[in-house]
Amino acid sequence: MRTSIPVAGLGALLLAAGAVGCGSEQSPEMTPAAAVAKAAKNTEDITSLRYRMSGTVPESGQVKGEASMRLKPTIAMSMKMTAPDQGAEAVEIRLVDKAMYIGGGAEMAKEMDGKTWMKFDLSGSDAGKELDQLGSANQAEQNPAAQSTFLTGAKDVKKVGSEKVEGVETTHYTGTVTLKELRASLKDGKADTRAQREKSIKQYEKLGVDKLTMDMWVDGDDHTKQFRMKGAADKGPLDMTITFLDYNKPVNVTAPPAKDVADLADLFKELDAS
Repeated sequence: MRTSIPVAGLGALLLAAGAVGCGSEQSPEMTPAAAVAKAAKNTEDITSLRYRMSGTVPESGQVKGEASMRLKPTIAMSMKMTAPDQGAEAVEIRLVDKAMYIGGGAEMAKEMDGKTWMKFDLSGSDAGKELDQLGSANQAEQNPAAQSTFLTGAKDVKKVGSEKVEGVETTHYTGTVTLKELRASLKDGKADTRAQREKSIKQYEKLGVDKLTMDMWVDGDDHTKQFRMKGAADKGPLDMTITFLDYNKPVNVTAPPAKDVADLADLFKELDAS
């Protein structure tokens, strides 16, 4: 079996698994810091979400996509995305039962003996460890809502004004935060939220980002409707916007048919045997 799947680029391509939202208008007496903190607090009870992303990530350039993610009782995700700057076909990513599936079209099938999906076992196999070292496994499991809370670590949060996002009235806030400040804020919130934020911080460290400029749009129900992250990485600019379409609605993700899947673990065995 031949394979030219750009595994090393997955960490950058998957830098899109990150916040949460839906709703109307902010309480006028609330300070910007308090409004941002309240929206962050409301992310802790989210069980699922659907979101759209667009922007630029290091190495891959421009990326666009849409995803549905279940956070409880177990993590599952379905994401469809494209990287126009690379001239590649659209890619679908599914995370289910501790396995990640990367699906492509005709070009992928040519490289994998007709198979249209590549499976990465994330439960401790050699293939899963390889993917984890690249940062892709952790990124796929990240709760986007956890990244939307990063603005709470900023000391310069300010209100920009009122704006509509997807037809929803929101209040726009902005600020800057360093990874050092983010680490200092990890003591706040639930344990699982802190763990997700720690994973995100490590991913930014691998990219060489040490400071983020953040914009956050909060709706009238005190949920994050949209957020934007910008930063300078070692291998190019990071500028990603996440817009939240709905949350706490059923999300069902299934594995692709076995006949269409090439298991990376089997490929490793073949390489070891040769």
